[in-house]
Amino acid sequence: MSTVYDYTAKSLDGRDVPLSDFRGKALLIVNTASACGFTPQYAGLEALYEKFGPDGFEVLGFPCNQFGKQEPGGESEIGQFCEKNYGVKFPMFAKIDVNGEHAHPLYRFLTRAKRGIFGTANIKWNFTKFLIDREGNVVARYAPTKKPEALEAPIREALGAPR
Repeated sequence: MSTVYDYTAKSLDGRDVPLSDFRGKALLIVNTASACGFTPQYAGLEALYEKFGPDGFEVLGFPCNQFGKQEPGGESEIGQFCEKNYGVKFPMFAKIDVNGEHAHPLYRFLTRAKRGIFGTANIKWNFTKFLIDREGNVVARYAPTKKPEALEAPIREALGAPR
């Protein structure tokens, strides 16, 4: 059975990052965009990262331009925007597709593991969130409207999972 640790993604600076580097940590994987109505969620995601990071929690941001072309910039622009406007220090990755024939393999895995509303696999919009336990299993999927601060209890639960 696959886990998120079986995948690799490019960082904003173009390095291949095996997600196995995050083995033993709880993760919140989010498709992001810089020009979206949900973009202010970056602040809440960073707050979660700072609060739970010492306990073994990571937020992983995956910019995507598939929804309303709300992530038009390149990787360096995305990184500068996130840091300057929201103080983002959590790992951000290179821009990817989350749906369709060019969807990143990680997102193919995530959307098969946890379906959305009415059993749909496709990501509906920016800032869809996937909670991963310390074993690399997808335990929950949250709609873009679910604010990061509302995820504290599920994150605590994911962190309590055995290593």
